Amino acid sequence: MNLDALKTAPRLLIEAKLQPIAGTRFQPTGFPDLGAAQYKAANGDDMLLVESAQSMANRLEIICWDGVQNDWVSALNGLPCVLVKNKDGKVITNSVLEAHRINSPYILEGKDKSFLNTLKSELAIGELAVADLKLLSKTLLKYDINALIHGVFIAKSEVAGGRMRLPRALTAFIEASQVNTASSGGVKNDALNPSGDAAKGFGKEIMTSTSSCWALAMRRRFKARCLPNQRNGVP
Repeated sequence: MNLDALKTAPRLLIEAKLQPIAGTRFQPTGFPDLGAAQYKAANGDDMLLVESAQSMANRLEIICWDGVQNDWVSALNGLPCVLVKNKDGKVITNSVLEAHRINSPYILEGKDKSFLNTLKSELAIGELAVADLKLLSKTLLKYDINALIHGVFIAKSEVAGGRMRLPRALTAFIEASQVNTASSGGVKNDALNPSGDAAKGFGKEIMTSTSSCWALAMRRRFKARCLPNQRNGVP
């Protein structure tokens, strides 16, 4: 494969067509106060954000981590990340799996302040200086390459005034177009004690409803930055 074009391309865009592995329906991400992320496209199509950039970043991180060995998958062994250990020396979490990566409270708010002090020292800038994102990139390359890829915001005021923020170098999301909703329901029966105390889960038929979606087309899109940002030199 000839990748010479990437030497001068500002970004790499990849699109993959998707379909449900079984049947025609799929379950979109939804939240109690928002529901599924449905919207209208400029051409009037009913659209659905199946997986957001945040969700896809989490999924991309998970496939890089071996949960059994509690380490990078074999192809990535040796890459830097920050491990968090308990008082017995057992690893309990790490910057790859934490929600805010290197900005996790388990990393920066624990009793052991050694790593926080390291960041304070290596990311130090003047009181009236702009945030040095090139310096941040070099530091992440040393300690947490995952945050360099998926972005980070070090919100601690002690670290460069809480202004060290790096956008994603790799962004992915899944969208579906010409979407329709398939509503369905269910019922819970109690054949042993139909007149039992419903507050405790006995008796009484309980009706439930749910919904899934189907779509004419579903696509996963990736965007990766190839050239350094000319303003801050971020790779």
